[in-house]
Amino acid sequence: MTSIEKSHSTISQATGQSVSKKAYHHGDLRAALIEATRQLVEEKGPDSFSVSEACRRAGVSTAAPYKHFKDKTEMLVATVLEGMDRHRDKMLAALQGVPEGSPERITAIGMEYVAFALNEPGIFRLKFGGFTDRIADPRLEEGGQQSFGILLTEVAKCLGEPGITDEVRRRGFLLWSFVHGLSFILHDKGLAEKGEDFDLHTLLEDVSERMLN
Repeated sequence: MTSIEKSHSTISQATGQSVSKKAYHHGDLRAALIEATRQLVEEKGPDSFSVSEACRRAGVSTAAPYKHFKDKTEMLVATVLEGMDRHRDKMLAALQGVPEGSPERITAIGMEYVAFALNEPGIFRLKFGGFTDRIADPRLEEGGQQSFGILLTEVAKCLGEPGITDEVRRRGFLLWSFVHGLSFILHDKGLAEKGEDFDLHTLLEDVSERMLN
């Protein structure tokens, strides 16, 4: 195992228990269907997802989803949106206890970004693999901007800027581009081996400091 693989193997795994009919009866139909969709997307990939299989996983009839969703696309969009919410919550949680205005906060966000890509690859590719680009749903754009806004806010603090200036956006975009591309590279084990001499956390620390100096 390479050092970069060792780094991301210690990242907390996304949790999710199988949805059952019993769980549905004591819970919420919409939430049960979204969880079933998430599980199937992670297990089989976005392209192999089917509404009928999600219904079987959730223990409900094939007519049940239409109480909350118009079609398969709406189920997938809802699953992406919940994934984005989880991702933002984890990025914010990763900042707890890290000194304000320090590059370490950027590193923490980067680690959490990579963690999401590696622990929830199905949802990550659903968001960035072309599916959501074809959908005119303002909630997807808003969710993406909120996530990027977390990074921009921290970059502004590191640079001592009063707000989100053009320079903050420029450096934030550079940081995001690096971590986003790295996430895709690490998902391919063959490509990840090219970084075997690097520790993931150390690499992100180095990039954060260079981009912010």
